[in-house]
Amino acid sequence: MALNVGTQAPDFTLKSKKGEEITDIKLSDNFGKTNTVLLFFPLAFTGVCTQEMCEITGGLTAFEQLQAKVIGISVDSPFAQDAWAQKERIGFSLASDLNKATAAAYGVLLPDLAGFGSVSARAAFVIDKQGVIRYAEQTPTPHDLPNFEAVKQTLAALG
Repeated sequence: MALNVGTQAPDFTLKSKKGEEITDIKLSDNFGKTNTVLLFFPLAFTGVCTQEMCEITGGLTAFEQLQAKVIGISVDSPFAQDAWAQKERIGFSLASDLNKATAAAYGVLLPDLAGFGSVSARAAFVIDKQGVIRYAEQTPTPHDLPNFEAVKQTLAALG
């Protein structure tokens, strides 16, 4: 069960790879600066996940205009995420939750997906500049996409 709106967002530091550079993505680095949209997704290189990330990339300007940074999170390695991001031209940061601790902390770790083991559920969170969750959605199945209009409405209300 995903964390509730009004809850302090669990901080995390996750690895990200873009080209030759491996960096840390730390949620609290955004606190006091920008709102954050976290998009948990099950696995890179899969159909629905590719559709979701490409859709977000295509509409990234709208999120930037709403003063939000988007971070995609999955249990894939940063190397797999980077290869996928390059192949699909994903235009925002992907963070590796290889040890699955962040998905568990947010209450969106599925115990098993079609025999592949535990992975992130498909979920969306809007976290305000103070680190408080203002929108939380775990989709009914991994085949369903989050309600991105509701995400944008929440961001617009945050100003």
